[in-house]
Amino acid sequence: MDWFVFVVAGALAIAGALGVVLSRNPVHAALMLVMSLLAVAVLFVEQKADFLAAVQVIVYAGAIVVLFLFVIMLIGVDRPESLTVEPLRGQRPFAAFIGVAAFAELFFLVRLQGASGRRASAGSLTSGHESNVERLARPLFTHYLLPFELTSALLVVAVVGAVVLSRRERAVTVDEGEG
Repeated sequence: MDWFVFVVAGALAIAGALGVVLSRNPVHAALMLVMSLLAVAVLFVEQKADFLAAVQVIVYAGAIVVLFLFVIMLIGVDRPESLTVEPLRGQRPFAAFIGVAAFAELFFLVRLQGASGRRASAGSLTSGHESNVERLARPLFTHYLLPFELTSALLVVAVVGAVVLSRRERAVTVDEGEG
C-alpha cells in the first residue's frame, strides 16, 4: 500500500511540476502548483512527517499560492497597463511610509537585541517536555528572529519587484506595437 501511495503521489507531483512549467495561462500554472504541493504533502504524511505536511498545505499550498494568484490578478495578465496612470491615489506615498516603518521595525529589533545582550524573543516556553513544534519554534523566534523578519521583507520586495517589472515590460510592448 505504501508503494502505491508513493507512486501515485510522486506521479501527481511530477505532473503538477510539468504543468507549472508548460502551462501558458498563469492561473492554470498556479493551480498546477497547488496540485504538486498537495502531492508532496501526501508524501510527507506517508513518511509520518505530519507537521511538515500541515505546513506544506497551510503555508505553501494555501498562503503562497494565494499570494501568487493575487499578484497574477493584480498584474492583470489580460490587459495592458500604463505606468503614468495611478489607479489608487496616494498609494506611492503610503507604500513609502509602510517601507520606512518596516525598516524602522527591523532597526528596532536589532537595537533591542544589542541593548538586552540577548536575542529578541517572541515569548518563552516553560514546558519541561517540548514537542517538535516547540523545539522548532524556539530557535526560530529567538536566535533567528532577525533573519526570519529579513526573509519576509525580502519576499515582499520580490513580489513588488515582479509587479513593477511586468508592468514596465508590458508598457514597452504596447509602445512598440503602436509605432
